Amino acid sequence: MGYRPTKKFKKTLLGGGAVVVLAGLNAPAALSFAEEKYHAYKIAQPGYKARYGSWSTVDIPEEYRTNAIHAALLNTGKVLIIAGSGNEQKKFDEGTFETVLWNPEDNSFKLVPTPEDFFCAGHAQLPDGRLLVAGGTARYEVLGDKVVRAGGGMRVKNENPDKPITFKKGTRFRSPSGVTYVSKFDVTVPKAKREFKISYAKSGRMLPWKTTVKAAEARVFVEAVKEGPQAVTKQSAQYEIVGLKGEDADNTYGLAEAITMDKQDFQGIRAAYEFDPKAEKYIPVDPMKEARWYPTLVTLQDGRVLAVSGLDDVGAILAGDNEYYDPKTKKWSKAPFRYFPTYPALFLTKGGKLFYSGANAGYGPADKGREPGIWDLRKNTFKKVGGLTDLDQTETAASLVLPPAQDQRVMILGGGGVGESDKATGRTAIIDLDEESPAFKTGPQLPQGTRYLNSVIMPDDTVFTSGGSKDYRGRGASNILKAQFYDPKTNAFKEAAEPTVGRNYHSEALLLPDGRVVTFGSDSLFGDKDNTKLGKFEQRMEIYTPPYLFRDKARRPALGAGPRELAASGKATYKTAHPERIARARLMRPSAVTHTTDVEQRSIELGLTKGRGEVTVQVPDDKSLVPPGWYMLFVTDGEGTPSEAKWIHVP
Repeated sequence: MGYRPTKKFKKTLLGGGAVVVLAGLNAPAALSFAEEKYHAYKIAQPGYKARYGSWSTVDIPEEYRTNAIHAALLNTGKVLIIAGSGNEQKKFDEGTFETVLWNPEDNSFKLVPTPEDFFCAGHAQLPDGRLLVAGGTARYEVLGDKVVRAGGGMRVKNENPDKPITFKKGTRFRSPSGVTYVSKFDVTVPKAKREFKISYAKSGRMLPWKTTVKAAEARVFVEAVKEGPQAVTKQSAQYEIVGLKGEDADNTYGLAEAITMDKQDFQGIRAAYEFDPKAEKYIPVDPMKEARWYPTLVTLQDGRVLAVSGLDDVGAILAGDNEYYDPKTKKWSKAPFRYFPTYPALFLTKGGKLFYSGANAGYGPADKGREPGIWDLRKNTFKKVGGLTDLDQTETAASLVLPPAQDQRVMILGGGGVGESDKATGRTAIIDLDEESPAFKTGPQLPQGTRYLNSVIMPDDTVFTSGGSKDYRGRGASNILKAQFYDPKTNAFKEAAEPTVGRNYHSEALLLPDGRVVTFGSDSLFGDKDNTKLGKFEQRMEIYTPPYLFRDKARRPALGAGPRELAASGKATYKTAHPERIARARLMRPSAVTHTTDVEQRSIELGLTKGRGEVTVQVPDDKSLVPPGWYMLFVTDGEGTPSEAKWIHVP
């Protein structure tokens, strides 16, 4: 890199004649020690930082260290780190659910009471700055060789049109052959629906109304009371609910098609909450219609949120039951039916259509829902797009709308095979959705096949990517300690400083208002090359300071006083001492990221006019380009050096 240690440094580094002799004898330990010391020296030099940037570890007091499963930047500048049970069944069984609020400005932390297990939930930024968190974990998976009791989904029917009925966890269901099963959760079955049918005689005279009752149903997971395969059944049957008498016994019963000793997957919850950044607490809202574990939540141009996919309350992937959340009413409603694998990367594009890049985070069959395409919500049509290579390796891929969002180009980076596959691809691909017949075109290769890559849009229109692993969950010590920038203008990668902490499954990265990037989490399956030691969840946080922050600080652009609410004209004016230094302005939506999936982040190019001691920015009025909510406003100089962000609300 052009840096050579001084004679004085070499003398200190080698520490006297004994080490020199060892080095002369080619002793590996001495050479390794010397190389590490020299590397530390090299990356600390101003010239190196100005070219590659620099990493630093965040000092986290022990009581605030947690398993970061989700991370979201709030409009207060603080970062919400959600663990829930953090992929630790012991914490789940104890009901120990965690959320930590981190303030990057003073590196302070706060524990937030967490009412549900939001482990593997979905989240989206709401128009008023709150964060919607929906879904999570009702039950941990049980692998096939650990299943000792037959289990499955029980549909509980209610034919009484006058009242709903609730069954507590532990309710027993008895099969026609006398085998008893017990429910693992509370379940409420709505009241049945009365339907009135009007008919007419041949003479045209209206006949008396006929009333029919349509049974309501809800589903709950049940397990056999006794261990062993004798409780397995693959035949549909009606089940008596033990303890019910009279009319309730006549109107209410269970139906099940198959109860097996197969692997029992994670099961989702219906709970939904809004996190209030001002009060710094979770506020309950109406639950979803469907239970969801591993769902994607995406904000639409009208401020509503679409919830898609997930494992349901019995651990089955939803067949396509999607729903809308309205932040005005705090209620959910039915959305167009369409199947996706879990955590699908869905991006809002011009005209309100959603683009599915093919990236996803796991559950679902290998031959269903993996092809990318354009989803028209109004017509509920899905137009597939071609050109993507390594189509069998879109799981655990990164994906984003390239900056600026007006260009309507989406990129997919890396990925791996379905499930626990050891496949990993270095493929990147880009699609221009403004083309008449859009199709992916292959982009530059990553340095190696990479799963779980974190990708962050930067204020200078580059994309920072870091971490990942070459194998499933970092198996075989396969974490990749590399980082690079992708430049959309040159369509090429540029090397960045190497992180010191490996990141794979359950890791996140996001842009901070000061222009730095923070990385969290990592959940390695094993901790060694031979896969003999179980891995530990990575609780360290690292911050990357990009090269642009090592330039002349005195010349860094800065915005002064200005509005926090965008005017109806779409214009906002800010004081600045040197308007002549400002070349571009970007509106950047804060991240909400989990499982390599961040469908919130986007960077919008703004109109820019300069005045005496001020600049005025013009925000596009297309809500499908700029969904309502809070944004970071960055201005950059000709070299791409950004200001610190100003927060502004776009209604």
